[in-house]
Amino acid sequence: MTFNKGSLILVDYTAKVKDSDEVFDTTIEEDAKKYSIHEQNVKYHPKLVSIGEVSYPVLKGLDEALAKTSVGDKLTVEVTPDKGFGERDSKKVRMIPIRKLGEDAEKVSVGDTIEVDNKRGIIRFIGSGRVQMDYNHRYAGKTILYDVNVIKSLDSSSDKIDGILKNRFPVEDSKISFDLKDKEVNIVIPEEILRADGLQIMKHFIQLDIFKFVPTLEKASFVETHTNKQTQENKSEIKEKVPEQKAA
Repeated sequence: MTFNKGSLILVDYTAKVKDSDEVFDTTIEEDAKKYSIHEQNVKYHPKLVSIGEVSYPVLKGLDEALAKTSVGDKLTVEVTPDKGFGERDSKKVRMIPIRKLGEDAEKVSVGDTIEVDNKRGIIRFIGSGRVQMDYNHRYAGKTILYDVNVIKSLDSSSDKIDGILKNRFPVEDSKISFDLKDKEVNIVIPEEILRADGLQIMKHFIQLDIFKFVPTLEKASFVETHTNKQTQENKSEIKEKVPEQKAA
């Protein structure tokens, strides 16, 4: 059974550059550690993909391959530059005066990715008061290999909401909670992110995604519960002071 456009699926993958075997991306924490690309603040879990959609996209070549798969399939997908990170464009490689880097001029080195004139680029050369900036994608012109495992198809309303929340909330999956009844869902905001700067943006995209992928829903509510920590601390202090009663 293949997937239709708009299907939500969960996949694990590890991606590498074909000609160098450089592993640069993975959803699997063990692989991240194995290939020395592990990041402490990254949430490693199966990736949510919306087939043929921009909501949860992957490279075009990978998307096309996933559309022809079924749950449980394990395969290697080869993504060429035209359906991946694009071909290299020599016009995107430019020399600029090193003074344009300002205070960062003394800190950067070849290979660093920096932002200059509101554009992110890779430093390819430094010398004679100039810096060569490459504004192509780091993997432009490269063929990418994805080792993919198709984990699950999110078909029920509950599974879709669960997948969306786990993707959008930067907390452990065990702290995701919601209550779905008929045409309404109540979503509990995890306590760890109640004061997060980007919470309103998270909530905005969550409700957009939920209404898109679960069109039968009419209402989505966000529940915020704040506890009085001072009261809890006082109760703990009182409990510690009260001596235990010995049995007669």
